[in-house]
Amino acid sequence: MPNKHFCQGPNCHTHVTQDRFLKSRGVIRGRYAYCDRDNQNWYSGSDKYFCSQACKFDWLSLNMENIEHGRPIEFIRHRRESHGYAKVKNDESRWGPEYSIQRVDNGQIVE
Repeated sequence: MPNKHFCQGPNCHTHVTQDRFLKSRGVIRGRYAYCDRDNQNWYSGSDKYFCSQACKFDWLSLNMENIEHGRPIEFIRHRRESHGYAKVKNDESRWGPEYSIQRVDNGQIVE
């Protein structure tokens, strides 16, 4: 297991990308944070908890009121997953088949 936190972004596990897709289980998983836990650079303080700037700003927009009022915010200690995805073959091009990851509900592709 890498020396990294799981991304704290509230929607990280819902963004459909190739690196988040786990084909064997058909799930979209959240990423690891960008920097290692023991990274001591001053500019990477928040990069220890988020995989991207989009996840960081999603988290801030969701939790800014709690920060303002001093309420505790739950830290995510497990990798979150979104179930029900499959890799679907689209069209055949001259370079080979093209694939996309799409939501599947009981064997039916959801548009």
